[in-house]
Amino acid sequence: MLEAEDLHKRYGDTIALRGVALRVRPGEMFGFVGANGAGKTTTMRIVMGVLGPDSGEVRWRGEPVTAAARRGFGYMPEERGLYQKMRVAEQIAYFGRLHGMTAAEAKSATGALMERLGLTERAGDPVEALSLGNQQRVQLAVALVHDPTLLVLDEPFSGLDPIAVDALAEVLAERCRAGVPVIFSSHQLDLVERLCDSVGIIAAGRMVAAGPVEEVRAAEGRRSLRVVVRDPAPGWADGLPGEVTADGDGRQVLRTTEGDDQAILAAASRAGRVEHFGWEQPTLTEIFREAVA
Repeated sequence: MLEAEDLHKRYGDTIALRGVALRVRPGEMFGFVGANGAGKTTTMRIVMGVLGPDSGEVRWRGEPVTAAARRGFGYMPEERGLYQKMRVAEQIAYFGRLHGMTAAEAKSATGALMERLGLTERAGDPVEALSLGNQQRVQLAVALVHDPTLLVLDEPFSGLDPIAVDALAEVLAERCRAGVPVIFSSHQLDLVERLCDSVGIIAAGRMVAAGPVEEVRAAEGRRSLRVVVRDPAPGWADGLPGEVTADGDGRQVLRTTEGDDQAILAAASRAGRVEHFGWEQPTLTEIFREAVA
């Protein structure tokens, strides 16, 4: 398990982290979300030892993280660190050697990863000749080549097309199934919601919500009733709690967090054809907007 406890970090007069804590268990995929400047990258850099916290501690398997332990981690930084003139296969194998692999081990792992990530045909190309999406795949291969014990990925899905996103997501899921903890940051909240077991939402250096995705979504007081009525009579929702919006094709949608759901259903049924009626948990996007507002 990766644990960070009470992390604080200040840059001059700017407070970057204010007591951030997180836990990522073996085989768990943890999505780290927040606005630009919220503290995600700072937290990840502290986990990797690129930065030191002003106070607080990072633990791996119950012990303070050492340099030896970090050599087993896989890291994909926000600022990509590839050698632009180096060929793809050569580059991936080179980083494997830096992690202590033999030449034969690095070559074998490189070949397997290039095939898995759709890079085999680009093996002899210099990185600078690749599209941004393919450079992203190479960067991921560099993070994976040494079979890491932990994966820390800063915006790994940025700039990828949907096919590449699916390929990357499956690779990460495979690592999780093998027991590797994975933590990644992303602004694509629908993707975090789909892929992750747990999530942490950070705002202004504070972790404002964290835990299993379903528990965060099911937090008390956050569910809402959604009613969709086609071609309703004018003013059908007058006197009902909540807000009504048009949803196109003659449909109107009522959303509310209060009121008698059966009375609302009866009013909707009198007004027109009810196409949807049910209580729903908020999406991570809705929770994020509320948390950072």
